Parts: sequence; C-alpha cells; structure tokens
Amino acid sequence: MTHTRIYNIYHNMKNRCYNLNDRRYKDYGGRGINICPEWLGEHGFDNFYNWSIKNGYTDSLTIDRINVNGNYEPNNCRWSTNAEQANNKRNSIYFTFFGITKNLKEWCDIIGENYGKMYGRYHRGYETFRGKDINKIEQYLKNGGK
Repeated sequence: MTHTRIYNIYHNMKNRCYNLNDRRYKDYGGRGINICPEWLGEHGFDNFYNWSIKNGYTDSLTIDRINVNGNYEPNNCRWSTNAEQANNKRNSIYFTFFGITKNLKEWCDIIGENYGKMYGRYHRGYETFRGKDINKIEQYLKNGGK
C-alpha cells in the first residue's frame, strides 16, 4: 500500500503536521493542527484507510478539514474535489444572507457575478453585494437553492 495515492495522502498529512522541515509545516503543525491518535501509531494507516473507504474516498478527491482550524480526525474530515477544497480556506471571505452562510466565490457563482469584481469591491471597502445581488440571492433561496 505504500505506493498508492491514499498512502501518499496519509504520509503528506503526517509530514504537514509533524515534520518541522516540511515546507507546509508552518500552516499545519506550526498552527497546532494535529492528527487524531486513531490515525497514528501501529494501526494508524489502516484506520485512516478504512475511514477513507467508508467516507467516499476516490482517486479524484483530496482530504479536506471541514473546520480549517481543526485537527485531522474523522468528525472534521471529508473527501472533497479540488474546487470544493478551494472554497474552504482560512482566507475565504464569508457572507450570510437570510440565515445561509457561504463564501464570496459561492455567492458569486449563485448570482452570476464576476468573483474578481466582487472581491475588488470588498477589498476597496465598497458595498460588496448591492440590492440587485441580494434580490438574486433571495430568489435563489426561495426556489430551494436552484
């Protein structure tokens, strides 16, 4: 199993959290991100592998922490596409409309607005979402998110 994609994901996850020489350590282990005891030790990879298979692992997905400040553990991890994972980052900008929270990119996709334009508005201190945008969001939600 050591030459499989899933093993490489597991190995890289451990390096990010525990190898001071890993270039990504500062963003993981350096911030206190750890791996649960169940996924470490003698049977760690087997436990990780079994959890992965039961939770939708395929060769096209990546391991993603739901709470980006939380640890690698079963209740905080999922298998996501690269696009899904790109929407779940520490520097994502979140907005809540009508009780629904999404990041800027997700709201832009929903209302058909250019992300770069909306990002620019946000960072220049302008009103990011205007009346017409909010109307589109409200209509989207009234239609059951369609």
